[in-house]
Amino acid sequence: MIKEGKHKHPEHLKYKICLSGAAETGHCSPYALERAEEIGKEIARHGLVLVTGATTGAPYWAAKGAKEAGGIVIGFSPAVSEKEHIKMELPVDYHDMIFYTGYGFSSRNLLLIRSADAVITVCGRIGTLNEFSIAFEDEKPVGILQESGGIADMIKEILDVAHRGAAKIVFDAEPRNLVEKIIETLSNNEEK
Repeated sequence: MIKEGKHKHPEHLKYKICLSGAAETGHCSPYALERAEEIGKEIARHGLVLVTGATTGAPYWAAKGAKEAGGIVIGFSPAVSEKEHIKMELPVDYHDMIFYTGYGFSSRNLLLIRSADAVITVCGRIGTLNEFSIAFEDEKPVGILQESGGIADMIKEILDVAHRGAAKIVFDAEPRNLVEKIIETLSNNEEK
């Protein structure tokens, strides 16, 4: 039972975790995609919903892992329709539902991050940095997969230069540990 004044998730609602990461993965670490897939599996194993940008690369591999583990995956496409999405060479498999926002990449990023309770960053380029900064400004818990390459490996340095702290950001190189840290951070936020 939910107590009055508390903002706890009822048992029938699940946390939504966004996997933010590189769609083009040539600069990622050799194990980044394998670890993204494992993150998707871990999210599903915990009964959580994976949310992605309905794109290639790390988000795609996370979606694959989540579906293979029996999870639910929701995508937010930059395209206006499935036809445009496919024309943009974006995948439609491994998602239970794709919202065709028609907003392009940067505005899609805002919807994507705002739809999630927390974000996990794997590798990444400028779009991933955009998603990270939205999550940071919205004070969402963010997990950084260390040693995955790209923006993810630069977040600590970016935070140092920004002089804004890192209160809800957790780091780990192991997918299982990272997902558990995110769940713990979400649970701690509910208790406040």
